[in-house]
Amino acid sequence: MESDVNSEKSPVETANERWDIIHGNYERDEIKYDNWLEIFREFIDRCDTPIVDLGCGSGNDTLYLLETGKKVIPCDYSQNAIKNIYKNFPEIQRAECFDMTKGLVFEDNFTDIIISDLSLHYFTEQETRQILSEIKRVLKPGGILLLRVNSVRDVNHGAGEGTEIEPHLYKTGDGRYKRFFDEDDFARFFSGWKKLYLHEEVMERYALEKILWKAAMQVGGPEHEELPA
Repeated sequence: MESDVNSEKSPVETANERWDIIHGNYERDEIKYDNWLEIFREFIDRCDTPIVDLGCGSGNDTLYLLETGKKVIPCDYSQNAIKNIYKNFPEIQRAECFDMTKGLVFEDNFTDIIISDLSLHYFTEQETRQILSEIKRVLKPGGILLLRVNSVRDVNHGAGEGTEIEPHLYKTGDGRYKRFFDEDDFARFFSGWKKLYLHEEVMERYALEKILWKAAMQVGGPEHEELPA
């Protein structure tokens, strides 16, 4: 019997199955957020458009933004994540479930701010560039991407583990991809963007410390001043 080579799951599909399990069911009072967005509060307060929360997961950043009085559109590839968003945040009028590698489901110049918290480090270089191109398309001139991604120093969460597919991109034992960034990677992936903020720091949300990069990157248009690192 011939094997069906097309039946093998892609790393994105494998990761989505894992996230669907993680996002099985939880209540609003279980959702916690850290204050990583607080340094960007000036940008957030100025935003008059709905803020797109890419890879919203359980809704940590969605909760923060709602508490600041902002309209939010949570987005995730996990259907369970979006089901829980609607259940836990009845004030959310729109949420979207889609695969970022196939494009963003928004029109050109849709919003002033997109947030991607620990959701842009699961892709090949080509996919990452395609996603960033889509983010540019959806942002208005002068729009800002606020993001956090894995650092190459994040050994507690897999830096250097697995099979290296591309520089700093590893295939894990269960078939997923995980990318880890250094400062040169930012310069490479965000060529043509204006760097408003870029800083490596430690997050203590998990049992083990996580080392990550926090950044604010701006597309062409009316400029904002850079924040001190």
